[in-house]
Amino acid sequence: MIQRIQSVFLFLVAAIMVTVLFLPIWNKLDLDAQEKVTLNAFKMVYSSYDEAGEPTVMASVDTFWISALAILAAGIALFSIFQYKARLRQMKLGALNSLIMGGCLGMTYYYSTKGDQMLNPNTAGNFEIGFYIIAAALLFNSLANRFIRKDEKLVRSADRIR
Repeated sequence: MIQRIQSVFLFLVAAIMVTVLFLPIWNKLDLDAQEKVTLNAFKMVYSSYDEAGEPTVMASVDTFWISALAILAAGIALFSIFQYKARLRQMKLGALNSLIMGGCLGMTYYYSTKGDQMLNPNTAGNFEIGFYIIAAALLFNSLANRFIRKDEKLVRSADRIR
């Protein structure tokens, strides 16, 4: 049934992973050199500011793997919602989705360390909301898996009684 609590958690996973596409993930600002590195799901942009305060893009790196993994995780979560008749398949999809979201977190960390090397190493970069909501989606996915497993145990115990 679609109205189960795990369906709500899986929908939240899908919504969060789509939201990652539109939010900044990481940035680093060097005020002394007037330079900035910004990472989102599609690009990492290294820009410098001139005397008038206008940004000039110095370098740009495509980070499409982050967006591809986020879209894939959202798609798997939505597909998993409608697999309520096959709870074992739902659990496998949940485990796969956890791996994909972990890969998405790993890719964001990888690109943030690459961006950290572009500017002054003494200045720290900041993870933005886009990074943290991936971890929240991972938490919601594990909660959904927990409730799917609970449903499976309930069905098996009811089958034993018959």
